Amino acid sequence: MHVPGWHEATKQLQQDGKFQMIGIIQEQHPDRCRLFMQWKQMGWPIIVDSLNLTGVSTVPRTLAIDEHGIVRLTRARPETIEEEFLNLSYEKPENLPSQPSSSSPPDLKQLKAGTSHGTGDAWRAYGDGLFLWGEDPRLLEAIAAYQQAIRLNPEDADAHFRLGVSYRRRYDSDLRQSDDFQTAVNHWGHALDLDPNQYIWRRRIQQFGPRLAKPYPFYDWVSTARREISARGETPSVLVTEPGGAEIASPQKVFEAGTNGQAEPDPRGRIYRDKRGFVHAETAVVPSTAEPGKPVRIHVTFRPNTEIKAHWNNEADDLVFWVNPPEGWAADSRRHTVANPPQAVSLETRKVEFEIRSPASSSGETIQIPAYALYYVCEDVNGTCLYRRQDVDIEIATRR
Repeated sequence: MHVPGWHEATKQLQQDGKFQMIGIIQEQHPDRCRLFMQWKQMGWPIIVDSLNLTGVSTVPRTLAIDEHGIVRLTRARPETIEEEFLNLSYEKPENLPSQPSSSSPPDLKQLKAGTSHGTGDAWRAYGDGLFLWGEDPRLLEAIAAYQQAIRLNPEDADAHFRLGVSYRRRYDSDLRQSDDFQTAVNHWGHALDLDPNQYIWRRRIQQFGPRLAKPYPFYDWVSTARREISARGETPSVLVTEPGGAEIASPQKVFEAGTNGQAEPDPRGRIYRDKRGFVHAETAVVPSTAEPGKPVRIHVTFRPNTEIKAHWNNEADDLVFWVNPPEGWAADSRRHTVANPPQAVSLETRKVEFEIRSPASSSGETIQIPAYALYYVCEDVNGTCLYRRQDVDIEIATRR
């Protein structure tokens, strides 16, 4: 029974003051948990552990803690919580450590001083402090601290995972760099290679990965939650990053290649290339390395170049993206479109996701997947509107 079930089963105990629920989540995007809690009308505290400082490898885990702060039950069940825990009396243990009078952030200067010893653990701890308490302005320092921890100990799986979390956090911020998402996936994958039994890390990759590897759709509940919250007369909690594509896709048992009947939009390459750079294209491959005969999910993101005041022209055709899989590779679809919004011009980010399966026998080399996008874009406020093509380089590393 998961969190909503626990909440409903113990609601009366909570109201009677006999029982207090507290949760810990290992979410990359904690605002999604806030929306879920609002949707299910669960008002108890949730602690965010994006870095997985608790070190848990599987969830959910249910612990029963008494009034002295001692864990008394490690596999609590709502149907037996009263007889196995609440109805029992517990004496205060001798030599119980005193509780701090108040909680306070760690001393970042002290953590930085600890790195003078030159250990990877000290640099990882400093990175943890910067990530948790330095906020976005010090995120670059957190990334640098984790990088140093890995230089000192390349086999530090925790540092790899937390560095990936940091890169993804920067990708979702105004400090974004174009390769942050892919770099995050690379480090998550490296962490999982070092500790393949870590369920939390595996789920983070599956969140953005191919449908064949998904245990369930991760965030398909978001639209329902917003609708039901609004129907109650409430305003749904705002999400920093909207889930989409892989994050709401349902699992797939068999990879289905796209049909060959899709017409290529520019087979002769006659459309002028976007040499001015009106639109920036970013790619990410999840997981970062393709296993023989297995799919990976490709994320392609298009952003208008605001430095030259470029913007989408929505009075013409939609953006079209085409992929030409190399021999032996198969794509779930070769042609993709992104519909124009109703306004005449816009600056939104546009995304395309597709899956491609590697051959059953792979070379262990990095393969280039040919693809391109066609779009209408305008320069400056009253500038010329143009039809342009951008060839997109998608590199996929393969395992033997």
